[in-house]
Amino acid sequence: MVAAKETKAKMDDQASYLRTSKLALALAIIHSKPADKSGREHAEHLARVVSGQESKWRLKVEALEAEVLQLRQKLLLSKIHSGLFDSGDPSTQLQAQEPRCSENTLSLLEDSGCGLSNEQRTEPSEMSQHFGESCTPTPFPPLPIVKRHGATPENPLSSHMQFLQHLLELKNLTESGSLKTDLSLFENDYSAVSDSVFQLLDGLIAFYRKPKFPFSSFWTEAVDTLARLISDCNLSIRILKKCSKKLEEFEKTLLQIILRNNHINRFQVQHCVSQCLVTLGSCSLLRKSIISLLLSEVNIFADDLGTINQVQASYDVTRYENIFSLFWVLEQLLQKETEKGNTSSIGHDDQEIKKFLQKHDETIFQLSDAFPLFTFYLWRLGILLNSVERETVETNSFP
Repeated sequence: MVAAKETKAKMDDQASYLRTSKLALALAIIHSKPADKSGREHAEHLARVVSGQESKWRLKVEALEAEVLQLRQKLLLSKIHSGLFDSGDPSTQLQAQEPRCSENTLSLLEDSGCGLSNEQRTEPSEMSQHFGESCTPTPFPPLPIVKRHGATPENPLSSHMQFLQHLLELKNLTESGSLKTDLSLFENDYSAVSDSVFQLLDGLIAFYRKPKFPFSSFWTEAVDTLARLISDCNLSIRILKKCSKKLEEFEKTLLQIILRNNHINRFQVQHCVSQCLVTLGSCSLLRKSIISLLLSEVNIFADDLGTINQVQASYDVTRYENIFSLFWVLEQLLQKETEKGNTSSIGHDDQEIKKFLQKHDETIFQLSDAFPLFTFYLWRLGILLNSVERETVETNSFP
């Protein structure tokens, strides 16, 4: 009881202090008001000044956060890379520590196979000055990364793409040959991965909300990199913890681009966006949610067509045409489900699949005369879904 009274007294003191502060601020604004301005005009002017300062500070903070993230990315790659070659077999370590002359080093850096951002790029004259004095030993060989043409210095997301691609290449090395290292040693540094994925998803969502055709290969490569990252069971645990909602937002963004596009020449854009959904769905961890999301739209549209058919009303032709892009994506993903060893455990327990199959025959019967092409695709989807169910049963029955 006493504690409650003390808490209430503190809250009253805080409220009184806030009222006093507001009153003092108002009086200060009134006293500092120029003669040629009203109190309202002066207050609005001060608000704009403060808002402008906040925007500048916000930009500075964002720039510093981006710089810190890039440093964390470089640190993680460096740790994994040095761990690879410190723990490899003796021949690898020997090769890693052999001296390299300036000519070999220069030729290596001129065509290292890595796309470099502005911060990383070095002029040839600087290289000559740095490496031309003597042959110096290198702590480990250069990163064995293939050149990525899609990532360009002009794109602010390219640094995240390069980091994630380098990470995937290094992980491939840790899982093959004699180059082994325990990635669990870098557990504390892996937040850089999820943060980078989050930033990349933000950029992808912003781009696909207002896509510009023709697409740069960067965007399709970014989606492919995401799918590869989430397909890795160790990385996906860390990524999905932070980025699951952002991934869902990205999937819905792609879906809405397909459904809401009403431009005359929209089909090329829709095909590219549909291909992005298929690429994401190549990851078994994402495929189930994407299939459910697409089937939800198909179910809604089938219900709407049923209502339109009953009352003989007109319908949106553009929406009708757009739904076939969803059919195409669904067919691609369901075919992946039937591939041996490539199932994501989707089944008839999913609400959207259950709804689709329950009304499948009735919908086809009702709409086949008015919308024959639509019902033909419904029939094809039904066959594929039943094939997935049989494949799942057989897989569970014969381990």
